[in-house]
Amino acid sequence: MFEILRTGLRSLCRNKIRSFLTIAGIVVGVMSVVVVSAIGEIGKISINNELSGMGMDSLVVSVQSGAAGALTENELEKIRSINSVENAMPLMSIIADGEIKNSPMTCMAWGVNEDADNVIALEVLYGRLLNRGDLAEKNNVCVIDEAIAKENYKRGNVVGKKLTLNFGSMPVELEIVGVVKNGVNTLQNMLGGFIPDFVYVPYPIMQEYLSKSDFDRITVRLKDNSESEEAAEEVKKTLLRGTSGYVYSVDDLVGQKKRMNNILSIAASALSAAAGVSLVVSGISIMTVMLVSVSERTREIGIKKSIGAGKGMIMLEFLLESLVLTLIGSVIGIILGIIVSAAVGVMTNIGLYIDSKLCVTVLAVSLLIGGCFGAYPAYKAASMRPVDALRSE
Repeated sequence: MFEILRTGLRSLCRNKIRSFLTIAGIVVGVMSVVVVSAIGEIGKISINNELSGMGMDSLVVSVQSGAAGALTENELEKIRSINSVENAMPLMSIIADGEIKNSPMTCMAWGVNEDADNVIALEVLYGRLLNRGDLAEKNNVCVIDEAIAKENYKRGNVVGKKLTLNFGSMPVELEIVGVVKNGVNTLQNMLGGFIPDFVYVPYPIMQEYLSKSDFDRITVRLKDNSESEEAAEEVKKTLLRGTSGYVYSVDDLVGQKKRMNNILSIAASALSAAAGVSLVVSGISIMTVMLVSVSERTREIGIKKSIGAGKGMIMLEFLLESLVLTLIGSVIGIILGIIVSAAVGVMTNIGLYIDSKLCVTVLAVSLLIGGCFGAYPAYKAASMRPVDALRSE
């Protein structure tokens, strides 16, 4: 076996340029599959992080349009008592105009409580989040997206600065006590800035200035092992006890996120399959090179057969050559693909991303393709009659 492998390597080295070009084709094919698959997965992770920052890992309870019902502290406590619920938070929202640093602004103002970071995944960059004291004392404070700070102050840390928001017709001056990472930056770019920047305020303030005693919605965070569909039904049943008619609706954002993930996975698989066509093209180039090699070495094959080399030995020699070409090209392609994928992961703040299972799969598929496309030239070489091969010039 070692002697056969050494003979094959010697043959590849005799035609260095041809071997190099064949390996280069395999490198490009393998690298394309690794990079496209990794970018698809990185994109999926990035979008998931964006959606989690918007609270898509939760259920949203609201009162149906036109129904005689309200969401109050009573409904909030009912929801919190459900076994599958990890946390529940009152939520209010309004598109608010205002002013910051003497410049007009428009934002989405969210009325939240001290559990906002647990329910909608806020990452504090500077300062702090809202606390119980802010809610109990109805402090005029807020937490803003980093994008607002950088757009107006050209820096992230603007803790202690003030802004003014109009709740209805009432302008309210708020002190900035915290700056959080902008959770929807990628989606904003994708949608051309359609999604406004976020400002978080204590919900009692919003209730007071909007003259409301109830909540717009209740956001529900589920425990990790809970099924969102079953939990949504349980929340609805719990709220409907003691009421007449269907007053409340529960939006399963977790389920919607799962369905979106399925769509993203299908899209990523389709892109990977399209990139995989390049592997088939590489396989065709391997077959072409090996057929040329068989043609050039016809007399050598005849000599080997005349001194006792069997059909299996000749076939194995040419098959190993095609596999060596594939292996070298695949390894180099995987290494380059990992480097590019890691660079993309770092640039998108996902971090160093390496999918070991994908690399092993691509290597296995490449070797299979190399073996399949190298089989015919190997069979053709092994099937030559020694007399006919020795007559060849």
